[in-house]
Amino acid sequence: MKRREFITLLGGAAAAWPVAARAQQPGERIRRIGVLQDTAEDDLQRKRQFARFRDGLASFGWLEGRTVRIEYRFAAAAAGRYQPLAKELVALQPEVILAVSTPVTAALQRETTAIPIVFSASPIRSDRVLLQAWRDRAAILPA
Repeated sequence: MKRREFITLLGGAAAAWPVAARAQQPGERIRRIGVLQDTAEDDLQRKRQFARFRDGLASFGWLEGRTVRIEYRFAAAAAGRYQPLAKELVALQPEVILAVSTPVTAALQRETTAIPIVFSASPIRSDRVLLQAWRDRAAILPA
């Protein structure tokens, strides 16, 4: 299934499909979400937030390791790492990227205009926005 077909399918029918119908079918590739955050990998608050984020995705039938792969990159508050990590994440060609701070968002914007970037100060409520970005293929940034 091509990316455009996937986005159209997801946007037009996701709300009506039961969770079981959205499960990965044999031969389909796993979709990829990129996440670039400014905290360290062992930050307990972010771990809790991302657990809730994954739960939110799961409520839409997006199960990490089964239907979606989440590629995390951690800058550990080192501003000098934002750009190299943004470049690395963009090279993986995820369908959408979640940026968890303003400086991280700016680094991602310098690396891509083709991949939707969803900015959020907290990943907790980003699950629906990410799915909308997949559907609309447009960067969602703060006004």
